[in-house]
Order: sequence, then structure tokens, then C-alpha cells
Amino acid sequence: MLEQMVAFFISGFYYPGILWNQVLLGIGLGIVFGAIWFTAYWTPILKKPWVWAVLAGSAFLSWTAVAFIQIPLQVWSGQALNYFWSQEILMRWVLLSGIPAILLSGLVQEGSKLVPVVAYWWRKGRSIDPKLGLVIGAVAGLGLGVFEAVWVHNTIFASGWSWEAVQTGGVVALAGFWERFFAVAFHIAASALAGYGLAKGWGWQFYLLASFLHGFLNYSVVLLSSGVLTIVQLEIFAAVWAVLVTGGVLWLRWRKTAALAESEV
Repeated sequence: MLEQMVAFFISGFYYPGILWNQVLLGIGLGIVFGAIWFTAYWTPILKKPWVWAVLAGSAFLSWTAVAFIQIPLQVWSGQALNYFWSQEILMRWVLLSGIPAILLSGLVQEGSKLVPVVAYWWRKGRSIDPKLGLVIGAVAGLGLGVFEAVWVHNTIFASGWSWEAVQTGGVVALAGFWERFFAVAFHIAASALAGYGLAKGWGWQFYLLASFLHGFLNYSVVLLSSGVLTIVQLEIFAAVWAVLVTGGVLWLRWRKTAALAESEV
């Protein structure tokens, strides 16, 4: 299992078998997706140098947590279930047996994204304006969202994807890019929500809420594997969920614009 964890971690930084123009396209698409969704929060906070440490720290810590915490926890949870029930029963009841691994993904990723936000909040004497917490959380989500998007894009290119796939398979061939576009939106919104709750004094409650929202999104993969959803339906489901969560967070962001100085947000 250690080899699996290390291989996954390295896969985020090393893309053998693809051309440089594909790497640059994957990076460019990730940045564009992030810029589009982050613009909705309309904040100049990225002008502050320390905020880039939050962005980079969230991406690195989250990727590390997925590789060395989420993967083993999901393997062990699967082994625990397999100890009590056979693989045949687990597959028959996959809509239930898949829940532990899905919940773990949300708990690990939302927790690791929140670490830089908590560090800033702690340095400020555990007292920051909720909207500042929301915006810093959005930056943290932006970090992982863009990093993960670049990884997915380059993985798609490494699998042999080309524009010919669109010509032969239609828009379905673009599903991976569509999914990442909205996944970036969700990462930003979920972390923003957790950052808002932290600043409001409801840190663990909003962390669990963000984790549940994340897990609900990831549960669509279980629905796909069980045949409840098709790939097209899954992509629509993910897009709608990301937009709904983003809409709720943006309502929190803009409902009292005078509460926080423009120099901060």
C-alpha cells in the first residue's frame, strides 16, 4: 500500500508520456477554471503575498493528505467491511457499503484544505471577520481545485485523448474537462463555507457541513458504478450541486458588503 500512496503522490507532479504543449494546456485550463469561479467572489486579496502561501499550502497539504491519509483509511475501511461481509454482499449493497469511503474523502480533503485557514485564524488571535474567513477559505479551495484540475487534465492527455475523440465520440469526450470545471467551483465554495464558519465560531460544525457536502458530491461515483446514474447524468448532477453550493456561499459573501473593508476582501 505504501507504493500505491507514493505513486499517487508523485502522479501529481510527474506526467510521463505527454507532450509539453499538453502539459501547458492542462495547466492553462486549470488556471482559467479557477480564475472564472474565483472572480465571482470579487476580492483583491490575491494581491497580498501571504495569501499565496495559503493557496500553495492548501494544494500541497491536501494532495499529501489524500495520498497518505485518505487512501490508507479507505483501504482499511474496505478491509473492515470485508471482514464482516463477503465481497458479493458488499457489491450487492454498494449504495450503503460505499458510504464510509465517500465520507472519508470529504473529511480528509476539507480538513486538509482548512489547515492554512486555521493557521491564519490562530495567528490573528482566533478572531477574524467571517467574510475574511470566507474569502481566505475560497483561496484555500482555489489552491487544491486548480492543482487537482491540472492533474486530471494531464491524466486525460496521458490516456491518449485528442480532438479526434471529440469528433468520434461527441461532447461526451469532453466530460472530464466539464467535470473539473465544476469541481474547481465546488472546492472553492466548500472551503469558503468552512472558513466562514471558523470565523463565526462554528469551526467544527461548518467543517463537518463542508465535508458532508463534499461527500454527497463524491457519492455520485457510487451511483455511477451501481448503474443508478449514467456518465452524462453524473456530470449534470455534479454541475448542479457545485452551482447550488457556490450560490449559497456567494449569498453569504455578498449579503452584508459593508461588514468588511474592501482592502481585506
